[in-house]
Amino acid sequence: MSGSPDAAPTSLCFAPCPRGLEEALVEELKEIGIAPAHVTAGGVHFSATWPDTWRINLHSRLASRVLVRIVQGRYKTEDDIHRLALAQDWTRWFDASQTLRVDTTAGSGKNKSGLKSLEFVTLRIKDGICDRFREAVGERPSVDTHRPDVRVFAYLDANTCTLYLDTSGEPLFKRGWRTETGDAPLRENLAAGILRLAGWKPGMALLDPMCGSGSFLVEAAQTALKIAPGETRFFGFERLKNFDGDAWERLRNDAASEPTDADLAAVALIHGSDVSGDAVAITRGNLESAGIPAEVALAMVPKQIDARQVKPQAGHGIVIANPPYGERLAIRGERGDRGPQPDEDELTTFFGEFGNMLKQRFAGWTCHILTSDMNLQKKLRLSPDRRVVLFNGAIECRLYRFEVVSGQHR
Repeated sequence: MSGSPDAAPTSLCFAPCPRGLEEALVEELKEIGIAPAHVTAGGVHFSATWPDTWRINLHSRLASRVLVRIVQGRYKTEDDIHRLALAQDWTRWFDASQTLRVDTTAGSGKNKSGLKSLEFVTLRIKDGICDRFREAVGERPSVDTHRPDVRVFAYLDANTCTLYLDTSGEPLFKRGWRTETGDAPLRENLAAGILRLAGWKPGMALLDPMCGSGSFLVEAAQTALKIAPGETRFFGFERLKNFDGDAWERLRNDAASEPTDADLAAVALIHGSDVSGDAVAITRGNLESAGIPAEVALAMVPKQIDARQVKPQAGHGIVIANPPYGERLAIRGERGDRGPQPDEDELTTFFGEFGNMLKQRFAGWTCHILTSDMNLQKKLRLSPDRRVVLFNGAIECRLYRFEVVSGQHR
């Protein structure tokens, strides 16, 4: 499909993101050229043209999706919501031959909906869309909950229902570069947000001594090499009627560039390691899949090493980590077989020794650690100067920031 009806008019949009990254997303949208933006819990409201939404999908490292508002209306019952969906001209956006999925979420607290079942609301919205197609063209789209062509999102507060058309398709944190994940991978947009919260920028030294599947390293390396996070993936807007293939191709071509010597020098300051040989291999594979040359990936993650034995590659910089709790901390044998998983006392000992290593070798650096273990700072025997509440999916975490100063081994 091609052509660009509605390419110029501005629409109200919403970009959800991991909770805790809303202000960082506002700053990123400014860099992309979208301002002003209004923060709400779990995302950012803004105005944009349709080509703007394509650019955000291509360049945003923090957003989870880009949603375009179709309508907002008041409701009291599910029938009101059905009528709201029925009143919209959905044939303007997609065809009856395409497959559809509808998702509904609702506010909490004073914004909580009084309706009993979100599943029933979802069904009534779907019915409204399909009934509109039957009236207009005599047939209706099929529902596909796994790989739909088109996604519609609904949000309910206490009194209003807002219907959005999704432009992203798969969530934006699914960049398409993961070959393997390792244990409990960190979502890509959360990793990118943490790098931003940590104040890291290309040209600064970065070390992840527990790299796992390499989320921090991939996001940092792509940023340094100016590789757009959506450069190689498909987006939902490519299936909508107002999609302009030529304009999109120009946007993608404008985003592509050959790395400069300065870009490569910035990547040379990014390093990672892990006690697991499997994790090191997975990280290298993910880096290459993300467009990082093999020789650069090897230099970034040169070897398998215990986090307590790492050494700085520069005079000062940022240590960043999402520590595992289990088998990745168990040192592996020469054949790569797993040792026994550490118990709580062993974890306390490990993190105490890791904290002492930081004080001995990384004085003058800042250390940023994401964890769901609220006692980790005590195990590290370091005092954080900042705590940020973040969510990795549904898991509540803390991002601790430590100014590392020289100290003696206890």
